[in-house]
Amino acid sequence: MLNSITQTGLRFLWISILVLILDQWTKITIMKAMDLYQSIQVLPFFNLTYVRNYGAAFSFLSDAGGWQRWFFTAIAGAVSIAILWWLKQSPKQQRLLPVAFAFILGGALGNVYDRLAYGYVVDFLDFYVGQWHWPAFNIADSAIFIGAGLLIIDMFVNKDTHATKSDNATTNGVKHD
Repeated sequence: MLNSITQTGLRFLWISILVLILDQWTKITIMKAMDLYQSIQVLPFFNLTYVRNYGAAFSFLSDAGGWQRWFFTAIAGAVSIAILWWLKQSPKQQRLLPVAFAFILGGALGNVYDRLAYGYVVDFLDFYVGQWHWPAFNIADSAIFIGAGLLIIDMFVNKDTHATKSDNATTNGVKHD
């Protein structure tokens, strides 16, 4: 068992655990220290603002009547299982891709926990320019964003590796004339 962890992408699960702990700690701290919709200016372009997101990104489907809680939980659960399977399959030589997926997994689990425990996701990071505010987000969302960015970087950095593996996968065992 230990060998399957150290020799695969599962060795980066510590990143997922760290993201999950940091995400939940910050959310609990915000919920205990602030009232709903309370905002504290930290910098001229950044506030801590406690809000609840009943939907998905940018409050998508937030007013859908409650079914979206279970829908988004199911999607995140399925994605998390797929990521765990992929991490177990990834060889030790791969680094950037499993790190990217570990960030995404930690973020997905952080938001899933919120949906299951509270029925909404706690958001509190509020960046803005003048009166224009980005939708508030949290550490889990940030980890998902970092993971997605690392996936894009991996596509460019390791594009020859991915193309070779893809070519080998489509030609192995197939007779070409």
